[in-house]
Amino acid sequence: MHGKTVMITGGTSGIGAATARALAGMGAAVVIVSRSEARCKAVVEQLRAETGNDQLDYIVADLSSLEAVRTAAERFRNRHDRLDVLINNAGGIFMSRQVSVDGLEMTFALNHMSYFLLTNLLLDVLQASAPARVINVSSNAYRGATLDFDDLQMARRYSGFAAYARSKLMNILFTYELARRLAGTGVTANALHPGFVASNFGLNNGQPWKALIRLTQRFGISPDVGARTPIYLASSPEVEGVTGQYFVRNRAVQTAPITYDRALATRLWEVSAALAGLQEHAPELIGDARAV
Repeated sequence: MHGKTVMITGGTSGIGAATARALAGMGAAVVIVSRSEARCKAVVEQLRAETGNDQLDYIVADLSSLEAVRTAAERFRNRHDRLDVLINNAGGIFMSRQVSVDGLEMTFALNHMSYFLLTNLLLDVLQASAPARVINVSSNAYRGATLDFDDLQMARRYSGFAAYARSKLMNILFTYELARRLAGTGVTANALHPGFVASNFGLNNGQPWKALIRLTQRFGISPDVGARTPIYLASSPEVEGVTGQYFVRNRAVQTAPITYDRALATRLWEVSAALAGLQEHAPELIGDARAV
């Protein structure tokens, strides 16, 4: 990974931090994105000490905010002239319905819209750095989820688990659609299931959810084990040129039929672009699905 630049969202804990550590150890220039400056500084200092790699940077951003996502992309551009790997990893689960500063349901805003907007804002940098890779951390929790465009953000009937599952389905639909739109550009897009990881994930919720999450995480895998697939997708020559796939334990697997619904993926893309205010960039940033 020497000479390559990697951006990882949610890189201060869990599989994000484990992935950052591994890729920094391989010699990559790693840029961590997190909402806590204190945690960013601590992780970067720790990684420098552990790996001896001085090519470490961080960007502070609350990725549930569209404006913060735009600022993060601009700060990256100001500091770096290439992007070889973008790992969209930041996410959360919210057991009670919350809204972001933009009025978007929080799970939708953080788990889907941040992936969608950040990737689109950095597509030209990725293409200029090709061959490059976009890696979206999803989850097998997507199974059984559906999308209701009349209530996409679950304003009428909210369930934290259902909102999370829906967001993970969106990650896969976005990945497959992105891969189609980027065909021939040298930029690949793949999604992954890291496994059930024991981390701080979900501990933002109050009791009794926090207690339940801590209990179930006793049966989870470590962040280092969970990070194996994103590390593989970011660094392995075996997946050079592989795109539009979903990986579990370093293997591409078939996903549920709904994930291959191109009309559904296109509609999700169009709705997301409208919410993100990306129409003014079309087709340079958001592409034209009809062309591939």
